[in-house]
Parts: sequence; C-alpha cells; structure tokens
Amino acid sequence: MANYALRVPESLFAFARKVAEEEQTSMNQFFVTAIAEKVSALKTEAYFRERQARGDLAGMDAWLAASPDMPPEGPDRL
Repeated sequence: MANYALRVPESLFAFARKVAEEEQTSMNQFFVTAIAEKVSALKTEAYFRERQARGDLAGMDAWLAASPDMPPEGPDRL
C-alpha cells in the first residue's frame, strides 16, 4: 500500500470529516472511496467514448430496418 500526503482546504476537510462520521467510516476509508469513485467515473467515460468511436450508425439503421414491424408484446407494452 502506498502513502500520499494530501493537502486539503480546511473547509473541505471539515465537511469530509462530518460525512465520514455520518457514514461511520474512517477519514482514510472516506478518501480512498472518493478517489475510487472518481477513477471509476473517468474510466467509465473513457469506455463509452471508445465504444462510441467504434459505433456504426449505418449498421444500426440497417439492423433496425430488418426488424419486424410488430407491436410490442406483453410487459413491453406501455
């Protein structure tokens, strides 16, 4: 496990401490979870950008055009 000295503005630190207490977790765990959530959000955004770049709108239109023109069944109905 790595160590990193983190400088946090007093107001943000006080808010983080309050939230950590409310969540009944340590400050360390709170910061680790916050970092993990941010990394996850950024990786998810990158994943969807990459998927979008591989997208084929013409292929999707062809796939939709080949689908039967039928009303929805059972629970799919509004």
